[in-house]
Amino acid sequence: MTLYARFAAHVNDALDALESEGVLARGIERGAVAVEPPRDPAHGDLATNAAMVLAKGAGMSPRALAEAIAAKLGAADEVESAEVAGPGFINLRLARSVWEAELATILAEGADYGRSEMGGGQTVNVEYVSANPTGPMHMGHCRGAVVGDALASVLEYAGHKVIREYYVNDAGAQVDMLARSVHLRYREALGEEIGEIPEGLYPGAYLVPIAHRLATHHGDAFVSKPEGEWLALFRRETVAAMIELIKADLALLGIHHDLFSSEAELQAAGKPEAAEAWLRERGLVYDGMLEAPKGETPEDWEPVELPLFRATQFGDDQDRPIRKSDGSWTYFGADLAYHFQKAQSADQLIDIWGADHAGTCKRIKAAVAALTEGKTPFDIKIVQMVRLLRAGEPVKMSKRAGNFVTLADVVNEVGKDVVRFTMLTRKADAQMDFDFAKVVEASKDNPVFYVQYAHARVRSLQRKAAAEGMVLPDRAELSLLDADELALVQLAAQFPRIVEGAAAAHEPHRIAFYLGDLAAAFHAQWNKGNDDPEKRFLLAQNPDLTRARMALAETIGQIVRNGLSLMGVEAAEEMS
Repeated sequence: MTLYARFAAHVNDALDALESEGVLARGIERGAVAVEPPRDPAHGDLATNAAMVLAKGAGMSPRALAEAIAAKLGAADEVESAEVAGPGFINLRLARSVWEAELATILAEGADYGRSEMGGGQTVNVEYVSANPTGPMHMGHCRGAVVGDALASVLEYAGHKVIREYYVNDAGAQVDMLARSVHLRYREALGEEIGEIPEGLYPGAYLVPIAHRLATHHGDAFVSKPEGEWLALFRRETVAAMIELIKADLALLGIHHDLFSSEAELQAAGKPEAAEAWLRERGLVYDGMLEAPKGETPEDWEPVELPLFRATQFGDDQDRPIRKSDGSWTYFGADLAYHFQKAQSADQLIDIWGADHAGTCKRIKAAVAALTEGKTPFDIKIVQMVRLLRAGEPVKMSKRAGNFVTLADVVNEVGKDVVRFTMLTRKADAQMDFDFAKVVEASKDNPVFYVQYAHARVRSLQRKAAAEGMVLPDRAELSLLDADELALVQLAAQFPRIVEGAAAAHEPHRIAFYLGDLAAAFHAQWNKGNDDPEKRFLLAQNPDLTRARMALAETIGQIVRNGLSLMGVEAAEEMS
């Protein structure tokens, strides 16, 4: 049980006691009661809103109820004082033994400190990246890849089972264009002069190796054959090669999916038909006419009867077609079936989408609500684009890749850890600039450096103590730590609730924000030693205090490692 959960239990015990005494009516819903750090640390160590959220149901003024709760909490051994503030908030000051014990707990639990059972073993399917298999990963895919992967790790750490899934859009017209592009390169590989790549085909040089393999394997068998004889083969071979390329690119970021689901296989298995039948049985798909487009109606527009999903019953703006006029599936129709398939093996679904898909959120949420009869929670996290800069100037696109900057090029230049950390330094739905110069800058303004430097400083203490032959006691006497040093422990003790909050909100950036705060507090404490030598972590003349401060530093290092691990980042052992 975490420290915050333990004090939430203390609050519940106090409320139970007040119910038994008849002060508080029985059965009042307590779900909104929270225990958290006060906004101003000067007010105490912990705060609870219990009186504020329960007063109305109790028929009492918030302050009167707060006084009654505070009296109970103040009697607990771990509580030094319980004070009522403002209209009815309760601020708690804890005995220093609580923080000394928590420091020891962090060191004892190590990599498991912060791990939670909040998820209860429920399975969450996190679908992320899902880029069309038409080229290598580029920086347009990078942010969603990192956000999705970090979220999956946070959810696992918080007690969920997680399926990391990639949806391969291999059934659309763009895949046929890809196959035609490779066929052109195949002819080139066999010596034909192809000239400039025609408009509409993929120009990227990344297709050349695929074409050479096809030429080696098939010779000139398909040079002069009609498209119908080679398109399916070239499409299948090219998509398979592109998926391997995508996997290799993602591996550079430490990203590995559990499942790659094919849209083409989904359709071949009749999954869209099954989803349509299921919805028709329940009256949720009907044959009807779409309304004319709003504004000026195009001259070629004609009303056509189409199978429509009753999306408006589930919060969408209009009912949505699941098939086109030629009977083929709309993108939405196939996507609906795909989500129906995912829901068969998960208790909860999360999609990580680029900002260009934001307009389709309502319809797919409506579909999932219908197909799961509202029983499967479904969240879509929108990820904004990243603007690439170099010393403040926009980065030119890569000719080798076609018209984009590849993920591989960026990782090779600045490193996996820098890319992953940077992608989590802002909320996913906020715009982001990625400046090649700034992300590797050794400055406190660079959160990647600042957090890693905190861990490197902790490691440097251990190396320096060993190098100087310092003989330290086996046991740390934590009572020697002063109030400022214990304040660092208080901040470290917030890590478990940060993890649970990030998991509940599906916001992995909260880990990065928290690590930034923790690193800043640690550096501030470290820098005190520059002005006052007695504040330094290593004091040759005082091995007992040195041992206590080393334990404190190791605690901060452990939390930084745990947080970075969730972000998919390796903690730096040393920095120049």
